[in-house]
Amino acid sequence: MLRPVVVHRGKRRKGKGFSLGELKAVGLSLREAKKMGISFDKRRKSVLEENVKMLEEVKRGRNL
Repeated sequence: MLRPVVVHRGKRRKGKGFSLGELKAVGLSLREAKKMGISFDKRRKSVLEENVKMLEEVKRGRNL
C-alpha cells in the first residue's frame, strides 16, 4: 500500500493517507484515488512536494 510522508512536530514518519491538496495537485479526485487504491486522510491539510511526486509516478503507472 502506498503511504505518504508526514511531518509532525518536526519528525518525519509514514502517514495514513494523502491530503486532498496532494491529490488535487496531481489531478486526481477522491473517487479516482479510491479506485487506484490510494488512501486519503481527511485530517491532513499540508501538501508535501515529496508526496506529490510519489502520486505522479503512480498515476503514470510506474509503481503499480
